[in-house]
Amino acid sequence: MLVDKINNKKSGVLLYGLTPPKLNTDETKIKAIAKKQIDRINGLDIDGLVLYDIQDESSRNNTPRPFPFMETLSPDVYNTNYLNDLNLPKIIYKSVGKYSEEELHNWIQNNAKHIDFSVFVGTPSTKQKTALSLNDAYLINKKAKNALQLGGVTIPERHFKKNDEHVRLFNKIDKGCNFFISQCVYNLNNTKSFLSDYYYNSINNNRELLPIIFTLTPCGSLKTMEFMEWLGIDIPKWLVNDLKNSKDILAESVTVCKRIAKELLEYCESKNIPVGFNIESVSIRKAEIDASIELLKDVKLMMNKYNCSKDF
Repeated sequence: MLVDKINNKKSGVLLYGLTPPKLNTDETKIKAIAKKQIDRINGLDIDGLVLYDIQDESSRNNTPRPFPFMETLSPDVYNTNYLNDLNLPKIIYKSVGKYSEEELHNWIQNNAKHIDFSVFVGTPSTKQKTALSLNDAYLINKKAKNALQLGGVTIPERHFKKNDEHVRLFNKIDKGCNFFISQCVYNLNNTKSFLSDYYYNSINNNRELLPIIFTLTPCGSLKTMEFMEWLGIDIPKWLVNDLKNSKDILAESVTVCKRIAKELLEYCESKNIPVGFNIESVSIRKAEIDASIELLKDVKLMMNKYNCSKDF
């Protein structure tokens, strides 16, 4: 169904996002983690799984990282070696900046038949040295004999600062992207401003609108909120105050996420923008993971009410 929804530019894509275990984790523990994740996800009515390729983003942010950076297993390796029992399409993130042109080309050739979709990610900051740019990576894939089906990243917060996120999306579409997954959304105004420009630019330039899959993430503690803000997720000041002073920050954040999902569904439906959601937990705390699962189920029901299976 994921391939069908993406290729036919349908609304209604529902994904769940995971980060692979830390790189130096004991083999037995990796298998135990994978089993828990498989058991948790197998019971969900979703279209696919997102597997992130985590980078050290310290070059983008001068403030200390709330949690120490620890390298994780490569998402394609984790998928191949540990998630075989999870019969779902996978979207594999790939941080391309650390590879040479030959290395990325070989990776594409070796994995094109085994990966459903990939999302190429550039370096977190222009200050960071890179062997390969994101544009180079798109070109390498386009020229490859066995090219990957690609999605792209979109960041509504970047639109607030530079007012060009819609232009970036259409440029990425021209380079082979078929859908987009956003950074976690907590600022609804920024997101709707981006969607508005995306929509009207498509009309003015006679361009098709491709699916935007918005990421929603519960926030269960002040430490999690600090980390989310460090990652560049824009949480409005009024909402920061409400969450900080809430009797149950996790429950309050889930309510906020559902409200955001509802407003985005209504806005996208009014303009025939194909929309979906990717639910994740940035924390490894059980309470926040459980909350992300409940949020996913609620968003699924919400999308069903909005008849998100129709074509756009």
